[in-house]
Amino acid sequence: MELVDQLLCEKRTYNKKFHSHKHGFGQFLFPLVGSLDIQTKRQELKLTPDHCFYLPPWFDHQYRSVDRNEFLILDIPVHYLPGETDSMYMTLDEQWSSIRYLLLEETSNTENRASLMSLTRYVTSKLQHSYSPSIEYIHNHFREPIRLETLAELEHYHPAYYSAWFKKKTGRNPKAYISELRLNEAEHLLLSTGWTMSRISEEVGFENSSSFTRWFSRRKGISPQAFRHL
Repeated sequence: MELVDQLLCEKRTYNKKFHSHKHGFGQFLFPLVGSLDIQTKRQELKLTPDHCFYLPPWFDHQYRSVDRNEFLILDIPVHYLPGETDSMYMTLDEQWSSIRYLLLEETSNTENRASLMSLTRYVTSKLQHSYSPSIEYIHNHFREPIRLETLAELEHYHPAYYSAWFKKKTGRNPKAYISELRLNEAEHLLLSTGWTMSRISEEVGFENSSSFTRWFSRRKGISPQAFRHL
């Protein structure tokens, strides 16, 4: 098992042969050119330049690249990490693109390690606060029917594992988590708008106001009409 006791940020390439190992440090992978096939006990994914991936310490994985490739790799000693972490597959949005750019700058800045240390502490803090793709999807689509298989696919997890992973990460199962979001939204709309029950029920994902009223009353112990006038 590989270990590192200092930060390492560099460009690397990989070959077509599957390699299998684990290492005693965290690792961020940012594709620059090409793709990387990664397999773990839980996930199978093809990492491309529009995503990045975090591997936690002591995490068994296999990897290979079948095309011309170049990757920006950040190896992070465990004392930089915020306790126990899990793997994360993230869209390279504006913020993560900026992080990749700053890390690229650090590959040529070998004399001043202080800036890399500060940047790494910022990056690792995001491990605690960044939403995983499936959780972000839930927040954007909780008003709609959501299939467990859809959520598992977004994380590249096997569906049988996804629910256990989700509960470990959020403290609730997906169904309870979605229900809580709908309830919070319903409470907000009841108190901040004059919308009818039919419109509110439709807004939070119910086919009719009767179903919404029964659900809300069961969850809160009071009808939505009565809640509005508290």
